Amino acid sequence: MDSRKYSIAAFYHFGPVPADQLESLSQRMVDHANSVNVRGLVILATEGVNGTISAETKETLESYLNFISELLSFPKLEPKWSEAEIWPFKKFAVRIRPEIVTLGKPEVQPLPPKSPRHLPPEEWHRMMEEEDVIVLDTRNWYETKIGKFAGAIDPQIDEFREFSDYLDRSGIPKDKKILIYCTGGIRCEKAIVEMENKGFKNVYQLEGGILNYLAKFPNQKFEGECFVFDHRVAVDQHLNPTKLYKMCPHCGQPADQKIQCRRCDSEAVVCADCLEKEEARHTCSKNCAHHYRLAPGKKGRPQLQGYRFRAIKNLKKNVKRISAG
Repeated sequence: MDSRKYSIAAFYHFGPVPADQLESLSQRMVDHANSVNVRGLVILATEGVNGTISAETKETLESYLNFISELLSFPKLEPKWSEAEIWPFKKFAVRIRPEIVTLGKPEVQPLPPKSPRHLPPEEWHRMMEEEDVIVLDTRNWYETKIGKFAGAIDPQIDEFREFSDYLDRSGIPKDKKILIYCTGGIRCEKAIVEMENKGFKNVYQLEGGILNYLAKFPNQKFEGECFVFDHRVAVDQHLNPTKLYKMCPHCGQPADQKIQCRRCDSEAVVCADCLEKEEARHTCSKNCAHHYRLAPGKKGRPQLQGYRFRAIKNLKKNVKRISAG
């Protein structure tokens, strides 16, 4: 049995990238990644770069990250590291976007790196234990469903661009000390500025996000698991790929409800929401759901491979959301 571990690096950096060079820079990233067998997804915009990449060794990723830094004339990138026993990505791709994380307001730019508003995990942990604070999650609803910080407010947004409107109706006191967080820190880089623009006076963000916190404080203030936008679906308290969740073949959300397909008898896992839907809770794929609806009593050939294909297809839809938060 193959016991190798694949290294994974999540990173971002805000810095100017010439608009007329985006295409050529993107192609150079792709060419170099393919030459050294790096896989993953990188978002590139005039405001910077954001990505999660994987390779067979950490040294390969470190070298590739140095390549990106030199290519874009950025300082040395500081990624969040994790591992997996399977490739979290099947290939490498670069997506050119207006923003590297989509608040829908390109004019909102982050605070300087390492500002007093950036809390390292140690200070974040202390504040949660010792001070009167509000903790606010900036992620999407399907991420918060499987894990969040104890007592955190969940805005129940579908995508990050809704966060600004949520603030307007939230009723959160603007003079209260507020701690905000996300997966790896990038959404908070814009969220904290947007909050200050709206009059919130005492906002702090978790530097490096949940991934950075779990690297130092597993099984502490963060409860559950952390959703990630790749084939791991989520990581546990020790940043290992989840053993609890798979990707729902019907909607692409994290799933942990085991079922046996009534049409083809394949075993599958669906999410709690789809378990409440008549066709989805009884079938292992959209294909089986379609045929089960047309002929409920008719059996079909096993769809296990089809189930995996559709789960991956739905996962790709979720991966596209990485730039939308």
